[in-house]
Amino acid sequence: MSNPKRDFIDIAQHSPDHLRHLLELTGRVKSGGIRGRPLAGRCLAMVFRKSSTRTRVSTEAGMVQLGGHAIMISDRDSQMGRGESVRDTAQVLSRYVDAILIRTFAHEEVVELAHQATVPVINGLTDLLHPCQVLADLFTAIEEFGNDLESLTVAWIGDGNNMANSWLNAAARLGFSLRLACPGGYEPDSHILARAQSLAVVQSVETPAEAAEGAHVVTTDVWASMGQEDEQSARELAFRGFQVDASVMARAHSSGIFLHCLPAHRGEEVSAEVIDGPRSRVFREAENRLHVIKAILLDLIG
Repeated sequence: MSNPKRDFIDIAQHSPDHLRHLLELTGRVKSGGIRGRPLAGRCLAMVFRKSSTRTRVSTEAGMVQLGGHAIMISDRDSQMGRGESVRDTAQVLSRYVDAILIRTFAHEEVVELAHQATVPVINGLTDLLHPCQVLADLFTAIEEFGNDLESLTVAWIGDGNNMANSWLNAAARLGFSLRLACPGGYEPDSHILARAQSLAVVQSVETPAEAAEGAHVVTTDVWASMGQEDEQSARELAFRGFQVDASVMARAHSSGIFLHCLPAHRGEEVSAEVIDGPRSRVFREAENRLHVIKAILLDLIG
């Protein structure tokens, strides 16, 4: 009897041991410990309903570097953009490729795709979750502080968006402490927050300074994500006082680092002094997207 299909949709669906395995595999990938062309002859479909730089390029480059091939599919190029159902798309693509990565708006679309597909499905981002990015962020923290994630404190400052939700899922699974400072009305998903608070040391605090106190990792994201452009002015008012600047970083641990999933808006969610300063690891973090996606691909179809 064959093993059941595995997907990478949500950090919360994976055991701590499996997440640590993916992080260890990422380290082997980055250090050159994976040799040859282990995905030779394998093909990945990349369905992009949202625009992308890091997810698209890291995934396509990673697949090629492992010996495989990636096919980019946008709404402009596919029948999904003209209303073909997720069910039909999943069943067709499953007959052509070895795995599917999708980056889209509604999380339910990824869940349905994974349910209908007979090949592994990877969540490249939804409005609810961004698991590949947070795995790369965790690997960046490991490079800085070592494998003992339980001893870390992470500060999330800003919008309670897909990144905040994924940090909550990671804390619940891997046991590090997490503090969140989000403006009123912009808190993370209430169910994800409650679950994380029942499983890990997770605190909601009032100010960025409180969140950053003694933190090893201080991280944030843009105030208005893709699809929220019409809320930009309202969000600029609501998020006033939630910028990660030098005074916030001064509250962090003496060896604390700054992370940002990018793209960044200097002068809004983060000051140029911080993101371009000596404590910033944002470009190493971006590089680690490549190594993480290669580890996920190897784990799922290698």
